[in-house]
Amino acid sequence: MDKKQAKKRILELREKTEYYAKKYYDEDNPEISDFEYDMLMVELRNLERQFPDLISSDSLTQKVGGHVKEGFQKVTHEVPLQSLQDVFSIEEVEDFDKRIREQAIKNDIKDLKYVVETKIDRFICSIGV
Repeated sequence: MDKKQAKKRILELREKTEYYAKKYYDEDNPEISDFEYDMLMVELRNLERQFPDLISSDSLTQKVGGHVKEGFQKVTHEVPLQSLQDVFSIEEVEDFDKRIREQAIKNDIKDLKYVVETKIDRFICSIGV
């Protein structure tokens, strides 16, 4: 794919992901599955990695989708949540574990434990020390 084609596809993907994020996060009315959305985001991330000069601050790869809903109070988690970010294979889980263990060593953390909660198409992981 040349740069012109990549730019066109990136703009299409940004428009689609914004639309689907709004339906999911803001309207509580998803139109596609989490997996389909994740695949759009993976394609967008890959294209932006391949053509970094096309990265824009308005891309959902650079910001959080959805808006804060009214009526919720801010809380500070005792243990920060860590996301596996679009993991689709055991190898990606192992890579995540390796990165966390390397950070633990750098921070002199010797005992590392995971609490993993399954979700339909991904893991949500909290790391406890």
